[in-house]
Amino acid sequence: MATHFNISGELTQELLAAGTGVTVSKVSLTNIEGTNNCTVDLYVEKKLTGKFYLLKGVELPIGATLIYDDITFSNATSEFGLYIKLTKSASETPAVDVIIN
Repeated sequence: MATHFNISGELTQELLAAGTGVTVSKVSLTNIEGTNNCTVDLYVEKKLTGKFYLLKGVELPIGATLIYDDITFSNATSEFGLYIKLTKSASETPAVDVIIN
């Protein structure tokens, strides 16, 4: 079952909490901000160990979709969470739709 998110702003946001029992095989990211590119960081984080980046500083053009399907990630244990951080390229607030399969 797919999980959907509408993400906006430059704060780090949790997509999947550690221990929720979701297995991820594909993540789709679409830049829905109509006038500017945005930069995406997508990573898993383990408490007391740190961040492990799946995508770091990837620029999404206006209206573009990035499908990241080179992934097998399960957060069934209470160790890893999945996070996203957007960075704007101009004065507009970045906005991305995220679909996790």
